[in-house]
Amino acid sequence: MSAALERPQLLRPRSVGEAVAELARLGDDGAPLAGATWIMRAPLRGEPLQSQYVALAGIDELRGSEVGDPTVIGALATHTEIAMLTSGAGPLGALAEAARRSAFPAVRNVATIGGNICARDFPEADLVPALLAAEAELELASSEGARVLGLAEYLAAGAARPRGELVCRVRVPAPAGRRSWYERLTVRAGGEYAVASVAVSVDVDAGGRAIAARVAVGSVAETPCRSSAAEAVLVGGRLDEASGEEAGRAAAAEIEGRDGLGAPAEYRLAVLPSLVRRAVARVSEPEAPA
Repeated sequence: MSAALERPQLLRPRSVGEAVAELARLGDDGAPLAGATWIMRAPLRGEPLQSQYVALAGIDELRGSEVGDPTVIGALATHTEIAMLTSGAGPLGALAEAARRSAFPAVRNVATIGGNICARDFPEADLVPALLAAEAELELASSEGARVLGLAEYLAAGAARPRGELVCRVRVPAPAGRRSWYERLTVRAGGEYAVASVAVSVDVDAGGRAIAARVAVGSVAETPCRSSAAEAVLVGGRLDEASGEEAGRAAAAEIEGRDGLGAPAEYRLAVLPSLVRRAVARVSEPEAPA
């Protein structure tokens, strides 16, 4: 006769203040819960469930998006909602495309941008490279107060991030003249985790040359990261398939790949030139008239 599984306790705060107070009180015994798509797979990763979760679904402060410069996205915005922010390769193009191509529809309907950012040991997260390429910032709250932190700094903190700190909103710069796109590769079919992904974001002048570039790579290394070598290739030149291929080779030479169930390190690095080439080709295309 098997023993019954003990269900975690679910707490339901109604405000950010209540949520961070509960998280501070619980310490290592609790964690926030949003779409739960990462938490529900914890047993498959060999991770124990927490004894208590702070459910965020009832906190209206964490919902909604305001499109502008910057675009501000609530932490509870789902991948489906983010995919509808834009349909082109403008400032939000990479982020919307990453959301559209991630996982399966059922997952996209509940998985949140906050959860994608906060999931630990998840190099395959689709939204993170797009947000890195956008130089996104996070609005954070804890029992000690509020602060704004760049996403790159937040990710670099890794396990040292305060457990009781909550991502409330994501600020995505969206200036005129910025172009961005996202590409990913899976081994089998759509819905699988990417074995490699790339987000390219460039600021272009009137002649179509890149005056600034940001290239972020996901799933290849242990954590999503930017490639300064790839960015240097794109800045000052014309954006086309040739420059994209060269930038991809530079990224592959700079980044240390990881072995995993989906693919070995050498394969992940080998496909980077084609992914960067496709992304750069897309941002170089003129936008269709509205």
